[in-house]
Amino acid sequence: MFELIRHKTASHKADLLSGLTVALALVPEAVAFAFVAGVEPMVGLYAAFIMGLVTAVIGGRPGMISGATGAMAVVMVALVATHGVQYLFAAVVLAGLLQVAAGIFKLGKFIRIVPYPVMIGFVNGLAIVIFLAQLGQFKVPGDNGELTWLTGDGLYLMLGLVALTMAIIHFLPKITTAIPSSLAAILTVTGLVVFFELNTRTVVDFLKTMSGDDNATIAGSLPTFAIPEVPFTWETLQIILPYSVILAAVGLIESLLTLTVLDEMTGTRGRGNKECVGQGVGNITSGFFGAMGGCAMIGQSMININSGGRGRLSGITAALALLAFILFGAAFIEIIPLAALVGVMFMVVLGTFEWASFKVMRKVPKHDAFVIVLVTTVTVFTDLAVAVFVGVIVSALVFAWEHAKHISARTEINANGSKVYHLTGPLFFGSVSHFLELFDANNDPKDVIVDFGQSRVADHSALDAIDTLAERYNAQGKTLHLVHLSEDCKALLAKAGDLVEVNLMEDPHYRVADDKLD
Repeated sequence: MFELIRHKTASHKADLLSGLTVALALVPEAVAFAFVAGVEPMVGLYAAFIMGLVTAVIGGRPGMISGATGAMAVVMVALVATHGVQYLFAAVVLAGLLQVAAGIFKLGKFIRIVPYPVMIGFVNGLAIVIFLAQLGQFKVPGDNGELTWLTGDGLYLMLGLVALTMAIIHFLPKITTAIPSSLAAILTVTGLVVFFELNTRTVVDFLKTMSGDDNATIAGSLPTFAIPEVPFTWETLQIILPYSVILAAVGLIESLLTLTVLDEMTGTRGRGNKECVGQGVGNITSGFFGAMGGCAMIGQSMININSGGRGRLSGITAALALLAFILFGAAFIEIIPLAALVGVMFMVVLGTFEWASFKVMRKVPKHDAFVIVLVTTVTVFTDLAVAVFVGVIVSALVFAWEHAKHISARTEINANGSKVYHLTGPLFFGSVSHFLELFDANNDPKDVIVDFGQSRVADHSALDAIDTLAERYNAQGKTLHLVHLSEDCKALLAKAGDLVEVNLMEDPHYRVADDKLD
């Protein structure tokens, strides 16, 4: 229903204009996540600038936008509340080092084990999270200082401006693609509000509400280098390490999944391990320049792609434009109506949510549909990392259960009088019980051959089952042979010892991982 990608090809003009559009949308997001983490707004704005610039320059996915994110902010809040912001900076530096290490050791490729239903659940969950986050813009401070929902004319005006923004974004590309529709919508709605002096909330109103300071502003200076003011002791490491590990994991999971989504959307291939390094260097730099760090932002990345941003120039432009706003253009950015930015994010929600999943869930296996719903729900109510881990674990258990039924054997007596079991299907922890039931040690002849040409020994449970089988035949005074066993299983055969005779002459070679392009 909604065509997300308006531009199919890259250009410097599209990158520049899309980067400017993204920068406008970054301001309230960075401020909001700074308050979630319990730090000053400028700490979040600096993070958006530094993460955006570093990952755009050296990251593995051109066109992907990084900055301060809610997924990492919720992890930071406890550390900040307990030990202060300087410990946060130290934790962000350490998290960055762990991410760089993940890239160096090529761990980025493991994002490929995330099943497609988990990817759909991830996208749908984030779309819902983005939508719910925008609802906060429909609240204003009440008489008692607490936030209350807009009512009356204020609500109608807000909804009208949001609808106008969405209409411009949707219909303008049908007329012209000379300017990103999101940027045109923001400028148009801002112009209407200023010209007609409409009474609606703006970016500066949001900043004042979040900070409780009537003089709040996004104006600031350049970030300055400073080593985190924490004791360089073992005790400090014990404090920050748990947070750093979680921050590194959450940041990489969200970044690599966003990279995968953009790969699917654009038909290109990002480099996961290079993105790990880029995210790590960005977080290290953030920690040394008084910023809260971050990771890839799927909402802003969608805005960038939708606006035509494909190259590194789009991310660089977004970061530099955000810095320019902080240094020189705060007064102009602060008058942007929140309704315009909410409208842009609502269109991101519509483009991000996998609407086809409703139709897909009626056609795919029930367990895949369950995983989609599960990951979506966990993403909304907890966080992304937990949702992905839960989704992968459930998918793996379902896979194991299903494939445990797939091992079978065809038997024959060869010319030498030996009984041959031709196995089909994987031998792993889920199928070992059925595997052992396939054999008849009491009634088989003296010499038995197990042909693994159509099977695969997958884990230690499988070797233990082979050892158990060999012991049964040995107890009967019979000999067990294994043939066509894969090359990568030879190292695992020590457990079977002298009980098993293995034919290694015809073993196939298996390739189970490929670091190409990472």
